[in-house]
Amino acid sequence: MNGGRDNVILVYRDRLGVRSEVSFLQRMYSGFDRLSPVWLGSHIEDGAASFGAPIVRVGGGTFDRALFKQFGRVPSRPDLAVLKPRLIHAHFGRGGTLALPLARALGVPLAVTFHGGDATKETHYRRRVIPTIYQRRMEALMRDAALFHCVSDHIRDVLLGRGFPAVKLRVIRLGIETDLPVAPPAAAEPYLLFVGRFVEKKGASHLLDAMRLVRETGDTTQLVLIGDGQLGADLRHEAASLAGVKFLGWQPPADVRARMRGALALIVPSVTAASGDEEGLPTVVLEAMAQGTPVIGSRHSGIVEAIADGADGLLVAPRDARALADAMTRLIHDPDLRARLGAAARNTAVARFDAKTQSRALEDAFLALAGVG
Repeated sequence: MNGGRDNVILVYRDRLGVRSEVSFLQRMYSGFDRLSPVWLGSHIEDGAASFGAPIVRVGGGTFDRALFKQFGRVPSRPDLAVLKPRLIHAHFGRGGTLALPLARALGVPLAVTFHGGDATKETHYRRRVIPTIYQRRMEALMRDAALFHCVSDHIRDVLLGRGFPAVKLRVIRLGIETDLPVAPPAAAEPYLLFVGRFVEKKGASHLLDAMRLVRETGDTTQLVLIGDGQLGADLRHEAASLAGVKFLGWQPPADVRARMRGALALIVPSVTAASGDEEGLPTVVLEAMAQGTPVIGSRHSGIVEAIADGADGLLVAPRDARALADAMTRLIHDPDLRARLGAAARNTAVARFDAKTQSRALEDAFLALAGVG
């Protein structure tokens, strides 16, 4: 490790480089010019190579990592002190509790970002006979962490209700690259688009229900789904009887943007899962807005903080397949409305969700914690 880097912050993510997280984690530091991130994790996934910054693995072996996680014993190697870090920034609530012993050992402030389900899932907070690591250390985390960064007002409100100190809660929303070219899409059959993990809170099953209602009107507009996940097989089975539904799996970011540019609308039918899992602020909403693509989203969590219904997108009640189908049909058949909403969405993305602007706000907050002028 190079100990000569100035104003290092350690960025902790337990499973570092999960494919669905790489892009939005990178963007969080895209505007940093005074602090230098060094990525830190216990498990290094293939996607970590995309970060383009130093990567350090906590612990020299499985036993070291088990002691670190379960008992907070900081491994002697690697020696993180040689980096002279100013601060540790941990992602997700559990990551904050794992990073807390590191911050104590190094004598630096700890900031924790809550992204969504880590704040809302009841399973994280429900009492159990054998408490989880997060539950065992949560009170210490509330007391000792310097800052809890919330990606939406909704997440802040949830944490406040769980007893997190208001003075430490700070909302800085995620951002998106707004300087990427918005090129005309290639000619293609009209399609609606879904992008996301196939998990309950993303609401893809409700989208398929809405698509059946659209089909009953005789409309043949295609539905394209990008992503995968634990519900993938179930969703493909549900869609087997629906014509014009395509599952593309995971796609590179540039290909996703191209699909967004060509879509009639991006559909974000998010819901609260049975476990309490909710969105923070889905970055796909911002990505589509930046590309000038109208979004139809649920009135759910941070989505309502990004979209004003009828002004720069459309909002419908969660789990309401009829309302979702009506909104989809409306945009399919009204090109003027699509153009108006898409242009307004692009303006909103530039004005409120530029990645570098949001990243600089986060850096300013960290600089204040670290005492760096």
